[in-house]
Amino acid sequence: MTNQQTLRRKLLDLDNGNYKAYRDIQGSYEFPDFTLIIDYVQGDPFAAPSKLRVQVPYTVAGFPPELYNNPIREMALRDFLTRKFDRLAYEVSGRRGTGKSGMIAITKMGQEVLERTSVYLVKIAPPAPKPAPGENPALQRAKPIKLGNQKGVEVRLVVGLPAGGRRILGRQAAEMLCDDIPYIVHRSLKYEQLDADACRRHVETVEDTDWLRKQLPEKNLVAFVANGAILPRRSGVDDRPLSSDEVVPFKSPSSLEVEFECPNQGKISGMGIPQGVTLIVGGGYHGKSTLLKAIERGVYNHVPGDGREFVVTDATAIKIRAEDGRSVAGVDISPFINQLPQGRSTTQFTTENASGSTSQAANIMEALEAGLGNNSKSEETETTETATTSTPPVLLVDEDTAATNFMIRDRRMQELITKEQEPITPFIDKVRQLYTDYQVSTILVMGGSGDYFEAADKVIAMENFQVQEVTEKAKEIAEKYTTGRTAEGGEKFGEIRARIPLPASLDPSRGRRDVRLKVRDVDEVVFGSEDVDLSAVEQLVSKDQLRAIGAAMVYAKKQYMDGNRTLLEIIDAVMADIESKSLDVLVPFPQGDLAFFRRFELVAAINRLRTLAVK
Repeated sequence: MTNQQTLRRKLLDLDNGNYKAYRDIQGSYEFPDFTLIIDYVQGDPFAAPSKLRVQVPYTVAGFPPELYNNPIREMALRDFLTRKFDRLAYEVSGRRGTGKSGMIAITKMGQEVLERTSVYLVKIAPPAPKPAPGENPALQRAKPIKLGNQKGVEVRLVVGLPAGGRRILGRQAAEMLCDDIPYIVHRSLKYEQLDADACRRHVETVEDTDWLRKQLPEKNLVAFVANGAILPRRSGVDDRPLSSDEVVPFKSPSSLEVEFECPNQGKISGMGIPQGVTLIVGGGYHGKSTLLKAIERGVYNHVPGDGREFVVTDATAIKIRAEDGRSVAGVDISPFINQLPQGRSTTQFTTENASGSTSQAANIMEALEAGLGNNSKSEETETTETATTSTPPVLLVDEDTAATNFMIRDRRMQELITKEQEPITPFIDKVRQLYTDYQVSTILVMGGSGDYFEAADKVIAMENFQVQEVTEKAKEIAEKYTTGRTAEGGEKFGEIRARIPLPASLDPSRGRRDVRLKVRDVDEVVFGSEDVDLSAVEQLVSKDQLRAIGAAMVYAKKQYMDGNRTLLEIIDAVMADIESKSLDVLVPFPQGDLAFFRRFELVAAINRLRTLAVK
C-alpha cells in the first residue's frame, strides 16, 4: 500500500532529477489519519502549481453534526475550514527554490462567505488495494474508484513542488508533503484543534444572515441594515471594516425600524428598506455611497466581525452604472432611447462602443432580461409571449457612476431641446413604471437633483453617517417647488425582449487549444481570444467567481447553446445544473478555486463578449 513513507522515499529518490520526473508521484497515499491525493503534477517550476486533495474521515475530523446539519450550515463550516487552512498554509509555506517552489496554498478569501469548491464534505474512497502481482501501479490507479460509506472532509489545495533551476529538490519536497501538510491538516481539520466558539459563531452568523435575507419578501422589504452595523471600509483596496473611534455605528430611524427573531442571534432590529422607489440623499461625504455599497454587498453573507454581517439585500439586487465603451449586442433599449440619428435601431441596438447613456440603458435592459424573461413579440412568430414568473430584480443606482443625461432632463433643457430632438427618455420618467409594470424596485443615491422626490416612495437622508427618514419633508418640497417638467415616459415602461445567442459567437478556443480561460484579478476574464472587461460589474468580489464564470460560459456553449434557446433559458439550465450537481459540473476534474456567482454576473460576462451575436 502506498503510504506516507512510500511517498517520502519516492521524493528522496527523485532528488536532483529532471523536474518532469515529479509526475511519478501522482496518485493516492494513506497517511495515519488522512489520505493525500495528488491529482495533477506541474511540468515546470514556473507553471501552474500541482493540484492535491486531502481527505479526512469524519471520525478523525470530529465535527459535531449540528455544525453541518443543513446546507447553509455546511457551507459556513466549509468556509471556516478554508480560512483556517489558508492561514496555516501561509504560515508554513516558504521559498524552497525557483518559480513557485515551496508554496502550499488554498484559495484566497475575502469578507464574503461564498459557496466554494475549496472544501467539501463528501463520501471518501476506502484505502486503495495493493496492486496485484505484476500489475502496473499506474493502471491500478486508473481503475474506477468506488466510494465507500465513510464520509469525510475533502480539501483541495495547490503546491509548488520545489526546484533548483529545473532540477528536483526531493528533500524539500518530502518535508512539504510528508511533514508540513500533515501539520496543517492536524491544526485546521480536526475539531479538537480549533476554536470551537469561533467555529460555532461563524456557522450561526451565516445561518442567521441567510435566514434574514429569506424573510425580506414577507415584510415587503428589499434590504435590511442592522443597528450597530459598521459600514465604512478601511480603503478602496482593503474591504475590512474601518477601525476608528470616529466610526459611527448605524442606527435606523424609528419610522423605518423593523425587528426580526433570528434562529441563533435572537432579536435583531434595524432599518428596513421597502419595495418600491427609495432615494438616499444628503451632502457630499456624509455616507450616501457607503450605505449603498453596503446594500450592494448585502447580496452575500459575511464573516463575523465584518461590520456588515447583518446587512442583507434581496439576492436579485443589481448595481447599475454607465459603462462608456462597452459592446452591446442586439439589446432592445427602446424604453429609454428612440429615434437615433441616421435611423439606427434601438429595438436591436448593437454597438462596439456604447456611450454613457446607451450603456446604462443596455445594462438595465440586460438585467431585466435575465431576471424577468420575455414578454415581447417574437420577430419570427409575431406572437406575444408572457413574461416569466421569476423574481423581479432590484436596481441599485448611484448618481456618481451614472450618465447625467440618462438620469434627468429638467424643464429648461426640455424647453431648449424638444422631445422630438432628444432620443433619450430619462430614468426619472421610467423608474416608477418599472415598479408598477414589473415590480422592479430601485434604490437610488441622488444628491444633485430633487426632481426624483415625486417619484420616490421613501426618502432617506444621510448626515454625518446618521440616517433620517425625510419622505414627508421631500414631498412637501416637491409640492411647494414644482419642477414644471413634462413627463416623457409614456403610459407604460415598454417591452423586455428575449434574445437568442448564436453559438458560433462564443468561441473559447485559441490556436491549438480548444479552451483558453484566464482570470486577471476580479475585473477581467480571458475567454479564447477575447479579454472580457468586467470592471463595471461591481458585485463580483472574488477571482474564484470569475474562474467559475469562465467555466460556465464554456459549459453553456457546449451543453445548451443551440441557436434556439433564449439567453434566459440557457442561464436557467446552467444555474439548475450547478444547484443540483455543485460547481464541479463546470470543470472536467476537481478544482478548488471556483466560487458561486449569480445569474446576473454570468449574463454580464456573456453580454460583454465583443464577439457576441444574437437573434
